Amino acid sequence: MLTSDLAINKQRGQKIEPQYIAPQDANYRQVAGDLIAIVAQHTGCRREELDAALAAYIGTGTDYRILRGLIKLLTDRCRFEVSRDLDPAEIRRALFFKAKAHHPVSASENLRQQVIAEVATDLQCAPLELIANLYADLPDNQRLIDFAEPAADELLNEYNLAQAQALLYRSVEMRLWTEAQEAASYRQLFDAIKAYRLVHQISGSAASGYEIRLTGPVALFHRSQKYGIQMAVFLPALLLCKGWRMRAEIESKFGGSVFYEITATATRLQSNRFAMPRSDNLLAEKLQASWAKTASDWSLAESREVIDLGESAFAPDFVLRRADGRQVFLEVLGFWTPKYLAERLQEFARARFEDFILVVSEDWRGSRENPVNLPAKVIVCKTSLTAKDILSVLS
Repeated sequence: MLTSDLAINKQRGQKIEPQYIAPQDANYRQVAGDLIAIVAQHTGCRREELDAALAAYIGTGTDYRILRGLIKLLTDRCRFEVSRDLDPAEIRRALFFKAKAHHPVSASENLRQQVIAEVATDLQCAPLELIANLYADLPDNQRLIDFAEPAADELLNEYNLAQAQALLYRSVEMRLWTEAQEAASYRQLFDAIKAYRLVHQISGSAASGYEIRLTGPVALFHRSQKYGIQMAVFLPALLLCKGWRMRAEIESKFGGSVFYEITATATRLQSNRFAMPRSDNLLAEKLQASWAKTASDWSLAESREVIDLGESAFAPDFVLRRADGRQVFLEVLGFWTPKYLAERLQEFARARFEDFILVVSEDWRGSRENPVNLPAKVIVCKTSLTAKDILSVLS
């Protein structure tokens, strides 16, 4: 993704949108092709050499920020590594102790060369190789060993998407409205929201469509940077879903709010390179692993349901089943606040829905406030969640 200083947008009244570039534009295609070729030609070279070649290409052109943005996306596709032959830290340690024994080394060039030769012998390498690897772990000296080379139009489309993502760093909230669609499509969207642990509220029904409110990073204060990235990386996943329109409220640099709007049929943003994410919820993974080792008359399975709560909906992570037919639905929340948790519990109460368990992690709490008077059906944990924690609530 792009850093904030590379974000370019335009504002008209209360509407804002990224400064898109046309992937079919011949000049931009030429520039993208040139930059891709420069990076590809420097495979095996030091990062400093690649940076110098890219800086020379940029020169003093008027599209400086656009070029830097394209370069940022290309370097994100690069893998740099330190030489595996010799450990720079080990070289420096050996030279330090050898030089200490011959202090002061700086008094004689011959003595300096002697120290280098002795350390090279100890490390079984040539003196020139030793010096070449002395600071090989510094970023400028790392070598480009792999480059996921894109086509020119792919890079330009990725740039447009990255500009849209950069807007969401300053998001106050995002609202999504869905068309009426099949349950599997709803679930795909809810799973994408949950995969990035976004604080969300759902209203509406499956028959008429849902309105989904996602709390933005600006509303989560001390979690803003981390959460802002989560909001941004959610956008490609959203583009893979069907039948929605989005309106994001963005904090303006000049005060107040502006709004960024797109729909599922927007053609300027493409998400072809991305796949629908799998949740990296470690608490849920630990629960599954723990359950597999536990003897219980309750079974644990992933849930694919969207449960209608009347005015809202519930997309649980798991369903717990007992042989007598009893079912209890379990959700491991991502980012949360005490206020958000209270509102979720009120939704269940209004719908008179009781067969649920909610799990929240202190590590993902987006507020300095502490939750109070929580019912037994809410489990607060840190980094560990076991079958025993759930079974104690079920009992």
